[in-house]
Amino acid sequence: MARKMSAKARAAARKQRDKWKSKRWYTIRAPRDPWKFQKIGETIGETDEHIHGRVYELTQQEFNGDFTKMHVILRFRVTECVGQDALTTFIGHHHQTDHVRRQVRRYRGKIDDVVDVVTTDGYLLRIKPLIITQKRIQTSVKSDIRTKARDVIMTSAAKMTYPQLQSAMLGGDLEKAIEDAVKSIYPVRTCVIRKSQLLQDGVVHDKGPTLDEIHAEEARSAAELKAKKAALLAQAMEEEGGDDADVVEPEDEPDEEEPVEDAAPEVAEEEAAEEEAPAEEESPAEDVSEPEGDASDYASMTVAELKEALKAKGLPVSGKKDELIERLQGA
Repeated sequence: MARKMSAKARAAARKQRDKWKSKRWYTIRAPRDPWKFQKIGETIGETDEHIHGRVYELTQQEFNGDFTKMHVILRFRVTECVGQDALTTFIGHHHQTDHVRRQVRRYRGKIDDVVDVVTTDGYLLRIKPLIITQKRIQTSVKSDIRTKARDVIMTSAAKMTYPQLQSAMLGGDLEKAIEDAVKSIYPVRTCVIRKSQLLQDGVVHDKGPTLDEIHAEEARSAAELKAKKAALLAQAMEEEGGDDADVVEPEDEPDEEEPVEDAAPEVAEEEAAEEEAPAEEESPAEDVSEPEGDASDYASMTVAELKEALKAKGLPVSGKKDELIERLQGA
């Protein structure tokens, strides 16, 4: 009975479908406004329903290359899938905890608050500012600063759409407005929006380029990059070929050397020819066509010409140019 159960289990295991083969990669894109469907990552899933609701986090430095924002974490939630693209909504941001802790020191004042605001397009957002003063301050002064900062945040958010508020928070405009408003009460060392959280969605904006336009722009950029790489590669190959063509063997170079493997067969053929040829038919001196002249004439000859002369005399053709000349002169 145990064998039958194990055989059935193995058969059932073989019939199971490999889920990894049915999965595919999705490109995670930021919202249309104000992020223009920028690529922020990739994820894998079997169907679109498995992708919906996923939250993707990355630093603001990775998003726009701003090194001063490497401690700011952006959060996006997937809300829709169009083909292989997973479209997201910005759901908030926060500063890393260790960065916030480094801002607070002894003999400094810390003021934080929680403010719920509603934008003109109906988005409900929770904003948490953080203000650090130059020195310790009294509780009454903290209360005045907190009230002033709250008024600035609520007034600014009531005049902005959700995309505009995102740009103001992450770009530093809202932080600058709060600092300008509260510095008349007490000097401020640091003023940041340390956290934001989307509580309720509003009206979705259709500003900015469409997804088809973004795809066309990406394809055009990829084609231009490919063409540029091909042009650079062709130029490099031409330069390399030109350098090889410019290199000419100097005729007077003394260290020219014939490969050993090419010389050995020629020597063997010459020796075999000498053994087979009758003694009286050896090449007479008057019939040998050799270049006339002294050592200067041989020096002006190329290595190939010297080898031809050596072959005509039945001499070995291996060695450097100086050796070839000496061999011809001694013959």
